[in-house]
Amino acid sequence: MASDPSLPTDFIFEPNSSDDITTSEVQQDLDSIDSSEDTPQPAGLNLHQQVRLKSEAGQVLLLLPPQSETAGELTWQELWQQLKHRLNAGDRFWQPQTPVRLQADDRLLDSRQLQELDEALQEAQLRLQRVSTYRRQTAVAAATAGYSVEQPSRDESLQNQLASAPQALAEPLYLNNTVRSGTEIRHPGTVVLVGDVNPGGAVIAEGDILVWGRLRGIAHAGAAGNPQCLIMALQMDPTQIRIANAVARAPSDKLLEYYPEVAYVANRAIRISRAADFNFASRS
Repeated sequence: MASDPSLPTDFIFEPNSSDDITTSEVQQDLDSIDSSEDTPQPAGLNLHQQVRLKSEAGQVLLLLPPQSETAGELTWQELWQQLKHRLNAGDRFWQPQTPVRLQADDRLLDSRQLQELDEALQEAQLRLQRVSTYRRQTAVAAATAGYSVEQPSRDESLQNQLASAPQALAEPLYLNNTVRSGTEIRHPGTVVLVGDVNPGGAVIAEGDILVWGRLRGIAHAGAAGNPQCLIMALQMDPTQIRIANAVARAPSDKLLEYYPEVAYVANRAIRISRAADFNFASRS
């Protein structure tokens, strides 16, 4: 967000500790699963070869079998038929238009397969909203289709136990699309977005966030607590930005002129500088 030409180009937002990145679309309780509402399991397949549906905190959790467990055994068509069987079997435990979180883990899904899943869910009056995956290709396909994306680390549980030790970031996630309202992108590394982040959209990264476009939604860099991370955008006009635990909002006055800017933490406050004036070497 460009500053008044009469003011210094490097200024401080007033932090507000009461601000919270949580929205009804951005963060939900993903830990509470009621296994009593599992759908029936077909005979002849072990648990790791089955598509499962569970009730979870006001949404439906759709779990796909891990890729490693089904290699050479179950085809995509067989998995899709399993899902159709689950959706049509027995009493439905969900209300119409209940959101669905797809737990894809290491399964590789393309845009066509995601569309088939979505269409099957829509027939059952469900709506696919969020995709959790370890696979970068699946994350890109889901984000391009407009779904919220969560890309956890494979070793997330181990990292939680060793939180005090330095952890390597995942490879950057490159996206070429607009993050629309109600969509969240979450990645355990740096996110590079060629497109806009609209109001109501969110990008949450453990590394840096680079928006080659307009940042008008929520951006949270250094989400694991690293205050050295940066947020960069061609047009910085966010609803809220966070770096580690520092929080800032855009000023209420809208500006007529914008230019590329960088947000960073100094003295526990978020500062904004013109990209042309920022010393990137000093942050390495």
